[in-house]
Amino acid sequence: MSDEVKKKAEEHQLVVFGIANELYGVDIASVREIITMQRITRVPRTPDFVEGIINLRGKVIPVIDLRQRFNLSIAEENKETRIVVVEIQGITIGMVVDGVSEVLRITSDVIEPPSPVIVGIDAEYIRAVAKVDDRLIILLDMEKVLNKQETIELKAVS
Repeated sequence: MSDEVKKKAEEHQLVVFGIANELYGVDIASVREIITMQRITRVPRTPDFVEGIINLRGKVIPVIDLRQRFNLSIAEENKETRIVVVEIQGITIGMVVDGVSEVLRITSDVIEPPSPVIVGIDAEYIRAVAKVDDRLIILLDMEKVLNKQETIELKAVS
């Protein structure tokens, strides 16, 4: 295998977004699109972290608030607030984030497993931590952000 092929195999492309003054990243392959905040229709009897549903080009998409999902303080919506539309466990959902900062290409050598000292969100959601320049980016495991029961409930909502 040539050095060029090895180098490409080690690269990861992430969508980086902010929540509560921290940076998070998800694999770009799971991101369908990033949209500005829009009116969310509340749905009764859903978990607290489910904001409701939106109509995205004729398709009903459930929307979750990652701040609430991670038990962080609630923030006021502003002009930077975005909905990151992702595919998780076979369903399309929107995730409310404080803002999307960049699409970033990193290599495996800057990625480390999460430290057991990490606090703030449940460690089960964290796949790894990337050290990029002077920043730490928490890489989320999108398959674990929702458990099986929550996935079933969100499928019913949409």
